[in-house]
Amino acid sequence: QVQLVESGGGLVQAGGSLRLSCAASGRIFSINAMGWYRQAPGKQRELVATVTRGGDTIYADSVKGRFTISRDNAKNTVSLLMNSLKPEDTAVYYCMGRNYLDYTYWGQGTQVTVSS
Repeated sequence: QVQLVESGGGLVQAGGSLRLSCAASGRIFSINAMGWYRQAPGKQRELVATVTRGGDTIYADSVKGRFTISRDNAKNTVSLLMNSLKPEDTAVYYCMGRNYLDYTYWGQGTQVTVSS
């Protein structure tokens, strides 16, 4: 099992910045990709950004150039720096970890609210 605990959500004005962090524990060695998904009210959960153990990243088109994902393999953490936030970025953000068998673990989620 893998446990993921997020921190860093909150309320910010449009144009502002937030940093989300996620700490992983448990069977960390089994995890390859880590990252973030988000879910806005009435919408499906969607990819925000992921990073593999080797450092390969994937970003949603909507956040490219504004968000930066980083990972510290030694500390088993992944972070998401979100700049130039927009009201449409408002959502619950979920940390995820995917193992080499493509099973995905999820954190409990953290609310990000961007006011206009």
